[in-house]
Amino acid sequence: MLTVSLERADGIEKVALRFRIASALVGVDDSPEKLIERITPWLEREFEQTREAALKSIRTERKLLEISFDAANRGPFA
Repeated sequence: MLTVSLERADGIEKVALRFRIASALVGVDDSPEKLIERITPWLEREFEQTREAALKSIRTERKLLEISFDAANRGPFA
């Protein structure tokens, strides 16, 4: 589990979300920083959709959005 906080460059908006990453997708030596490096290009491509989903989850469900990466949805760990 990795919790990430994102902030727009102009500081107007800030959102947080969680990534649940299956242990089979990461190495034993992968630090949180290394995982963030792997997620960053994926997150940049999916930023607007992810931001909107994170805001909706916080506002309507009152919980952080959780995105899971596993064997069925490898995301940036393909």
